[in-house]
Amino acid sequence: MLAKLHRSGELTAVWVPDAAHEAMRDLVRARATAMRVLGKAAAPYEFGVKASIVTNNCRAPGGLFVLHASSLPDNPYDGHTLRDVIERTETLTGCAIERLYVDKGCRGHEAQNPRRVFIAGQKRGVFGAIKRELRRRSAIEPIIGHLKAEGHLGRCYLKGRAGDAANVVLSVVGHNFRRILAWLRELLCLLLVSLWRTLDCPTQLNPAS
Repeated sequence: MLAKLHRSGELTAVWVPDAAHEAMRDLVRARATAMRVLGKAAAPYEFGVKASIVTNNCRAPGGLFVLHASSLPDNPYDGHTLRDVIERTETLTGCAIERLYVDKGCRGHEAQNPRRVFIAGQKRGVFGAIKRELRRRSAIEPIIGHLKAEGHLGRCYLKGRAGDAANVVLSVVGHNFRRILAWLRELLCLLLVSLWRTLDCPTQLNPAS
């Protein structure tokens, strides 16, 4: 029966992989498994370099500006980088940070003045204005989302550590420019409305006596 099918050309050749191809398949499967295990639960294929983002805590009608941003290569512990981030932010802004609100990853930080650092979920010493400001710590999450979606913070196309550092800074610069353009659009709208009202209501002339 097989010989008859072979003579009629109805049999299809099947390629059997050799040992080298089987090893390559095993390597690809192992890589996919490692990515699922090591990646985040919501984004299992998200890998890259950590970035530090600092914004002010007060409300702003046009959106918050990013005060400081830097890449953190080699996956350092967040608490060990907090002191350097505070010093660089104060150098850039020229103002001392009164209170700092961070996430739970900064437990065991090495800040110079630990009493002014408040961690998300903290209960001791949190009351009044500090409690309200600590609840606003999550306001930075939409900013990070905009940096990833509208900027290139979600994926870096530049090479090496210098490329990672430049990508973070350029993403933040683009975000701040978008905030400035939003403020300018609001200002232009106010000027146009004021000009329209002036032209629409001409000044009445007093009749001559």
